[in-house]
Amino acid sequence: MSDIVLESVLTCPHCGFAKSETMPSYACQFYYECGNCKALLRPKPGDCCVFCSFGSIKCPSIQQRDCCR
Repeated sequence: MSDIVLESVLTCPHCGFAKSETMPSYACQFYYECGNCKALLRPKPGDCCVFCSFGSIKCPSIQQRDCCR
């Protein structure tokens, strides 16, 4: 079984600004404010959190589901 990765690079779909963030390991993050353009990011339909929609790594919940199949 793989280790869960908690670091993900979030990329703003509005301005392209990217920043490495630590994902919460206990809950999904529904909102994220871009540090550059201040846009409020929300998950795309069907995604559980902003990391699944805009991150380089899916959230810990999804990572656990993927490695337990």
